[in-house]
Amino acid sequence: MSRLPGWLADLGAGLTRMGERLDEHRSEVADDDVPVVVLPAPDSVPPPPAYAPAVAARPDPVAAIPWGMRVAAEAGWRLLVLAGTLWVLMRIISAVQLVVLAFVAALLVTAMLQPTVARLKKLGLPRGLATAVTAIAGFIIMGLVGWFVVWQVMDNLDNLSDRVRDGIEELKRWLLDSPFHVTEQQINDIAKNLSDTIGTNTEEITSAGLQGVTVMVEILTGILLAMFSTLFLLYDGKRIWHWVLKLVPAQAREGVAGAGPRAWRTLTAYVRGTVIVALIDAIFIGLGIYFLDVPMAVPLAVFIFLFAFIPLVGAVVSGALAVVVALVTQGVFTALMVLIVVLAVQQLEGHVLQPFILGRAVRVHPLAVVLAVAAGGLIAGIGGAVVAVPLVAVTNTVVGYLRAYGKEQTLRASPPPHGATAVEAEPRPAPAPPTPTPSPAPAVAGELPE
Repeated sequence: MSRLPGWLADLGAGLTRMGERLDEHRSEVADDDVPVVVLPAPDSVPPPPAYAPAVAARPDPVAAIPWGMRVAAEAGWRLLVLAGTLWVLMRIISAVQLVVLAFVAALLVTAMLQPTVARLKKLGLPRGLATAVTAIAGFIIMGLVGWFVVWQVMDNLDNLSDRVRDGIEELKRWLLDSPFHVTEQQINDIAKNLSDTIGTNTEEITSAGLQGVTVMVEILTGILLAMFSTLFLLYDGKRIWHWVLKLVPAQAREGVAGAGPRAWRTLTAYVRGTVIVALIDAIFIGLGIYFLDVPMAVPLAVFIFLFAFIPLVGAVVSGALAVVVALVTQGVFTALMVLIVVLAVQQLEGHVLQPFILGRAVRVHPLAVVLAVAAGGLIAGIGGAVVAVPLVAVTNTVVGYLRAYGKEQTLRASPPPHGATAVEAEPRPAPAPPTPTPSPAPAVAGELPE
């Protein structure tokens, strides 16, 4: 046991010498500049070797798309959302088409009768009595006009049928003697084909008649809705307008309140001008066909007056109807004279009456008129064609005012330039600000004229 501590001392000394030799060996290796291999971190990627080809970095996908395509994509999805909204709106309008057309007709009638209510109020009549007198007188006049047209047509129907038969015989003789080389056998074949077509499609004609009964019921319903709407619009139009303004967000309420009266003035100017132009057309064309001894001159004049509310298309249809009646009853020469009268009056209307009477209030480009009438006719038939042009005129007025109002608001909100005088830095007022009206709701600017 006495040798054990000495053995342990020799072992410790040997381990010490071994550690010193290892340190010397490490220092020698460091002096010889031997490369030290460093293991990469687990998350890092080792660099490519020097002989590998250079690879360009991939750009950001957004930056790789051309600017024009990005703008088109941004505009495209917004247009899709807008188109979807319009499609849903049109579906809703189609579902309640009768109600919408009746209300629009009530707006047009109200725009025509409202000045009379204002005049009666100035004479001292209460608003309710003035509204009742105007509405009853207006509806009675419209009813009498409709009754007069039906009475004239029924009263002249027998005479007209006889003249139509005589006119067909005369037209047949004219075709036989004409240079078109039409034979009597060809004319008889055409008449036989027409008779066979009518006999074959008897069921379709009957169903069309039953459908006509349904249409008449819908027309009567629409007339009643339009009458009630007209009464309430004449009597309580201002309060209805204020209620509509409460539905508009507060930030846009002032602009909408200013655009409303301007839109109403445009609609009123359109209705008044169209009534005056239609009346002049009906009087002059009616006098022309009356002096040419065309039967049913007065009903034809009334039809010309009514069809004048359909821009462009109505004048062509009513004029063609007058020419056809003159052709089958009085012959080719009278039909040619009626055509000359219709064209002359329409030229007078297009170049003198409409620019002078309608003026700049409802100036719409002819292309917009054609497209609006076509679109309105495709969507809602004759009613859509009637309301298309006033709708475009009102929309044009509203958009123009809101654009000017937005620019004015931007100028008022922008800071004045450096060094501006007190007069130049003074805030600019909005264009023609309407006066606020007292109401229980928050004050809104602008109102429809009484």
